[in-house]
Amino acid sequence: MVDGYHLTPHHTRLRDTVRAFAEAEIRPRIAELEADRSVARGLSRHIARQGWLGVTIDPTYGGLGLGHLAKTLIIEELSRVSAAMGAMLQASQLGTAKIIHFGNDAQKRTWLPAIATGDCLPTIAVTEPGSGSHVLGITTIATRDGDDYLLTGTKTFVGNSHIGDLHGVVARTGPGARGLSAFLVEADRPGVRLTPHEPSMGLHGFSFGEITFDNCRIPATNRLGTEGNGLDVAYSSSVLYGRPNLAAVALGIHQAILDTTVAYATSQRRYGKPLADLPTVKQRIGAMQSRLMTARLAAYHAVHLLDSGQPCDAELVNAKLINAEHAIDSARTAMEIHAAHGLHPAQSPIERYFRDALHIFAPAGTSDIQLLRLAEHALGTTKQPWSTRFNSSVPQRRRKRGEAKPTPRAGTSATGSLAC
Repeated sequence: MVDGYHLTPHHTRLRDTVRAFAEAEIRPRIAELEADRSVARGLSRHIARQGWLGVTIDPTYGGLGLGHLAKTLIIEELSRVSAAMGAMLQASQLGTAKIIHFGNDAQKRTWLPAIATGDCLPTIAVTEPGSGSHVLGITTIATRDGDDYLLTGTKTFVGNSHIGDLHGVVARTGPGARGLSAFLVEADRPGVRLTPHEPSMGLHGFSFGEITFDNCRIPATNRLGTEGNGLDVAYSSSVLYGRPNLAAVALGIHQAILDTTVAYATSQRRYGKPLADLPTVKQRIGAMQSRLMTARLAAYHAVHLLDSGQPCDAELVNAKLINAEHAIDSARTAMEIHAAHGLHPAQSPIERYFRDALHIFAPAGTSDIQLLRLAEHALGTTKQPWSTRFNSSVPQRRRKRGEAKPTPRAGTSATGSLAC
């Protein structure tokens, strides 16, 4: 049970709605996703059209305006059944953040309503093959040409690369830290080329591939904010959305790991009694339960602070660190309990959970990066408090404390009309 972790009755209803959807609409397709290992385009669109991409989008633009804790619950419940589909939704949320925080009114009115109804899947394209998480190492170039820019370069590990409609691209427009700018690039523009999808170790059904831009012409009106704030777009999106979103994916995987292990240990019998009665197994399950409780508290507490407009950069960093590490640790513990039974997908989903959990380690910074950021917090050398800079954009802050917006039915928008 998760009641008591800053959850209102509205949050509980939202969680139950998403859980029911995931069980009915996603779980029956897991075997197909695992066997096919291609991009789940149809299922991804089906999930998007539930209106959940708009969970942090202001109702002015057709969103739900429910805040980051609600977003965490949605991603967690999808990931409990399919981490690939949880990753799909979280990656789209990351693409949404750049427009919420840096888009002008025209850009918001053009794109946010389409995102909220699931008609547009946004991405954010920052990482490059030669720079990894070193954002200042970006070499993709955006050259001004009259009223346009010409974009040339390659981005890799782009979440939703093969289903995205609108890429948020950070490119170099000049030297140094203020020589990076961000652009909205429609996926069907001439000069945008996708590398064929290559299945990875886990997250089957989700795409995070490579996009090449070859003299792609984009209007200057597609630039997000002013020239030179691309670093802010990348960092703020990663801190405020990327890290808590990935914590939520890991949390869903972690819950599935514990549920599956408990079911296995109580049904299997050894020495004439349930496997769960063995002290060594019981201790392992206890360790998993402790990790999960700690991870959930870290994740929910961080986004609760974010929704409340309080400083929480360190808490968001810690949530990603704790959830990624603890999910991987519990996955290994579960494999130890399952032993040989955990090695074959036909016998247990544990091996899938283990593979999926390992995918959460690197995005938005490895654990080493998170520890460096936490050290900066302890030493007082943190430069930019992103959580307080953008707290005015959280719709929940404009409601009275404890008041929550009614949950729309799955498949409908915030106004009750069909989200399609």
